[in-house]
Amino acid sequence: MSPGGRRRLWLAAGRMAAGFLLAAALAWGGWIVANSLRPHPPRALTAAQGVPLRAPELKTDGVLDAAWLADTLALPARATLMELNLEHLQRRVVADAQVLTATLIRRFPDRLAVHITERAPVARVMAELGGRQQRLLVARDGAIFVGYNYDPEWLNTLPWLDGVTITRGEEGFLPIAGIRAAGDLMAKARIEAEHLYRTWSVISLARLKLDREIEVRTTRGTTIIFSTESDYLNQLARLDYMLDQLPATPGMTARIDLSLGREVPVRLELPPDGEPSAAIGGPRIQPPLSFLPAAQPRPTREL
Repeated sequence: MSPGGRRRLWLAAGRMAAGFLLAAALAWGGWIVANSLRPHPPRALTAAQGVPLRAPELKTDGVLDAAWLADTLALPARATLMELNLEHLQRRVVADAQVLTATLIRRFPDRLAVHITERAPVARVMAELGGRQQRLLVARDGAIFVGYNYDPEWLNTLPWLDGVTITRGEEGFLPIAGIRAAGDLMAKARIEAEHLYRTWSVISLARLKLDREIEVRTTRGTTIIFSTESDYLNQLARLDYMLDQLPATPGMTARIDLSLGREVPVRLELPPDGEPSAAIGGPRIQPPLSFLPAAQPRPTREL
């Protein structure tokens, strides 16, 4: 072969080798790009799949604690973070009416954080549940719940609610209608006239729907009628003045109607002859019993 032929042969072989190397480089680069675009689980997710879940972390603005949370979630002993269905667990937490809102967050690799806001009770209600009388709590929005971890002495300061019907639905007690008007009255009295509010024993909503009136019975036996269509602060001021004018007669009870504006009728009832002087503290008021229809079966819980 002549020198020119050998040179042409080497050039052709070099071009073939360069083309092969270029094709291999393009194929390698394409594989790298495709592999980078394919979704890969982060290392935290991979680690969380094999790590047992630690005790959930609870943050609340109320009184619920870790024991309540563990009982409510009822997580399996060897559950991992990635096995949890947060939507189902969130519904399980807010199924307790003491909880207003709940947010569940995964904290890798092994911690579930639960942030909740709680309803605050404003009154108590007595209902017959399961053949026995049971105390329930009522929030300002009418939600009814059993109440967990409250101080018993503080609960005893809440007034009883009367003139209401408690109904139990498929997922708990239905809210009490009209409680917001009573809640506004209690909030105003607690802030502006605490010395009066401390004596309130029973708040009745029996006349709320028809007459727009709220009846309050005190520990001293005084009955007070408030109008929901008038300013509560003015009515409380008139009430404070009227109570200061009442004679301090042992065993005497009074009925004060604030729903008629400036003309406040007051009816006094003196004890019959022979009434013991110890009655100065007023009659002992029993908690009113509210009607509760038969409970319906509740749906099973799911993890």
